[in-house]
Amino acid sequence: MPSGRSPRDGLPPVTSSAQRDGLGVSGLTAAPGPATASPVTPSPAPRRADGVAAAPAHGLGSDDLIELLFFAYRDFVGDPDRILAAYGFGRAHHRVLHFVDRYPGLTIAELLDILRITKQSLNRVLKDLIGQGYVAQKTGPSDRRQRLLYCTPSGAELAADLTRVQARRLARALAAPDALGSPEDFLMAMIEPEDRAAVRRLMARRGSSAGGDA
Repeated sequence: MPSGRSPRDGLPPVTSSAQRDGLGVSGLTAAPGPATASPVTPSPAPRRADGVAAAPAHGLGSDDLIELLFFAYRDFVGDPDRILAAYGFGRAHHRVLHFVDRYPGLTIAELLDILRITKQSLNRVLKDLIGQGYVAQKTGPSDRRQRLLYCTPSGAELAADLTRVQARRLARALAAPDALGSPEDFLMAMIEPEDRAAVRRLMARRGSSAGGDA
């Protein structure tokens, strides 16, 4: 693939990092500015699509939260994984692109502190991203030993594509009627709809096996 070219996979136009401030991506709007204080009114009880009030947070244990976090994370990172695969990139490339895009001029030392990875691992990822034209490095204005990282236009487009699909999943989960009851309900809403029944069956097996024969 030519340097800096990307298999866009029919994706719609992307937004710049400046336009994405405040999560202004894919229907997620920036937080409003300061407003005049107004009387606080109780929020109505959350309701499901059928009009029935959503159940309050139920007494699931920490095991359930851990398991749902696993499945929610699997699908949350699975969306960008499919885009990255077309470039021959992985999740490490995604993390580097994410922070370099949002913090132009990030130093190597700052990025290492954010990602908590070894310098050797970071160097491998940067070699790919710089070599293929997605990240550029410049010397520091006051210290020429310093390397400052910036996304190229191609890198910014790819970072925006990856953010867009994850923001879309979050927005969909937050808008789901069933996500209003508890943290567990929100995490279930993060999982692909066609996979939720299987996740519920799997978790029910764990619960029933706890009282089974040894």
